[in-house]
Amino acid sequence: MVAHKQLRQTDKSSSQREAARDDRVSGPIIFPLPEYYPLLRRELSGRSAPALGGCEFARFPNGELYVRIGGPVAARVCAVLGSLAPPHEQILSVLLLAHTLKRQGARRVVALLPYLGYARQDHAEPGQSLGAAWAGDLLQAAGVDQVLTIDVHSGQAAACFPMPVDSLSPAPLFADVLVRRGLTDVSVVAPDEGALERSDAVIRAAGIRTPLARLRKQRDADGVTRSSLLGTVTSRVVIVDDILDTGGTLVSACAALRRAGAQEIFVFVTHGLFTGQRWRELPALGVQRIYTTDSIPAAGERGGDIVEVLPIGRLILDAFAAIADGQPEQAAAAARTARRCSVIEEIEGPAPAEDSSLPADTD
Repeated sequence: MVAHKQLRQTDKSSSQREAARDDRVSGPIIFPLPEYYPLLRRELSGRSAPALGGCEFARFPNGELYVRIGGPVAARVCAVLGSLAPPHEQILSVLLLAHTLKRQGARRVVALLPYLGYARQDHAEPGQSLGAAWAGDLLQAAGVDQVLTIDVHSGQAAACFPMPVDSLSPAPLFADVLVRRGLTDVSVVAPDEGALERSDAVIRAAGIRTPLARLRKQRDADGVTRSSLLGTVTSRVVIVDDILDTGGTLVSACAALRRAGAQEIFVFVTHGLFTGQRWRELPALGVQRIYTTDSIPAAGERGGDIVEVLPIGRLILDAFAAIADGQPEQAAAAARTARRCSVIEEIEGPAPAEDSSLPADTD
């Protein structure tokens, strides 16, 4: 009896080792660009997670970019973790790595782009570029099958991409901070109409009972000029938005909230770019703290002491694991593609009809 029990335990251990070995050679694998590895490091320790792939970027003497991956990827679901945002080397690295993985036989390539660069270029004027559609076409040409991001700027931007774009909400992260800091008696304010949905998500996640207020902003050629409050606020206010770039919108918003009686303001933004200097006016307008995620790896360094960075590694890893284990998405992809075509047609107008007076191709 003891011998049989030991044999069963040995068989079980052997099966577990074989399963682990099979997972190492056939399971999902993530290739982070070097600056994005810290985003995952904390979450990868001490638990089951997708494997990390090795890759090495270099430049030839003439300046051309080159990448070498460190192992086989055939038939595996692979992810590239990086960004399309400037500097331009980032987008080139993502595209070249994705293309390499696809050429080496990856079954599926997922672009993990926590901050989706070019998503704000979702409205085109005659004679101007449509950056969101351009970025999507580049990813498709490089072999990307799906995009995973955090808090995409707009549904219209996502619809400009020719592949599925899944956007994860940071509302649970923001709500956790509000509850831990005792900030559930605050007024939540959306700085513009585009932030209403994400602000409402934070209210619901945190169990805040005060009604949502919003600001209406007016722009001139130089940017945001004035914000007016719709609704009422208490002395403590939370502003929720997706991007802090130059800070013009938030400076205008905080000035309006101070006029309405707000004394303490807490800013929650998903992506902290901290461009230029204007955002540095925020502390003088009552801002106590700026909370942002590490979707921009240098956010904490750029923002300084007033900034607290919230990690999103677990969100990304869990979502990628679900994609790697998930069901086929042909129907969803077809629906998104159809929506993309309609959005671009709304922006640019229908494609011109073919000129029947031209001779047909005979090739």
